[in-house]
Formats: sequence, C-alpha cells, structure tokens
Amino acid sequence: MQVKEYLPATISGRELIMEGTDIRVQILTLDEGESIPWHFHSEITDYFVCLEGTLVVETKAPSNTHFLEVGERCSVSPMNAHYVHGLEMSKAKFLILQGVGVYDNIPVGVNKLSYRQGPQEQDDRE
Repeated sequence: MQVKEYLPATISGRELIMEGTDIRVQILTLDEGESIPWHFHSEITDYFVCLEGTLVVETKAPSNTHFLEVGERCSVSPMNAHYVHGLEMSKAKFLILQGVGVYDNIPVGVNKLSYRQGPQEQDDRE
C-alpha cells in the first residue's frame, strides 16, 4: 500500500497481516491509557473488528460513538475524523483493514509541525 509520511501513534503492538498495492490488514494492540488520536484519511476506509476488550471508535461529522465488543465491527469512511481507544482507556486489541487507495493520516486538533517533530500540542484553530 502506498503510504504518505506520517507520525504513527505510540501503541503496544502492530502486527502486519497482509499488504497489497492499495489495501492493508493489521492487528493493533492498545495498552491501558493508549489511543489512536483524532485523525482522518483522504481516500481509504478503515474497517475495525474488535478482538479483545471493548473498542471505542468515535467519529465527527457525523458525530457517533461505536462500542465494539469482541467480534463486532464498524467502518469509518474517508474524510471522517475518528479517535480509537479502549473503553475507559482500558486495553483493547483489534483488526483493522484499510483501503482502497493511498494511505494518509491527517491529524485533527494538533499543531501539524509539532505533530511531526515532537510532543503534541493543541492547535488554537479547531
């Protein structure tokens, strides 16, 4: 999969299951207190399947909160900002299928310069 440069979230585990020219499947593990910060993708859809714990996928525009138990799934369309974490910031493990298209990760609500170079700071513009 073609991937545009971005700073990946710091999480407990990333296991690549398969990758093609425009699709990727991974298993991601979130430890207690970890999350995938607010971001969106220009082209791809994220498909989430909860494997362990309770996974929370929050979206904006439309605003929604998906609570996924083991075996449940949801998807987030391109251009829809989303934030992923375990229920009450607890541990969670999930399979994520991403595609079809070029992968980008555009942060929401952070200063883009600091996002790429160091600690995340809130942007004054929302």
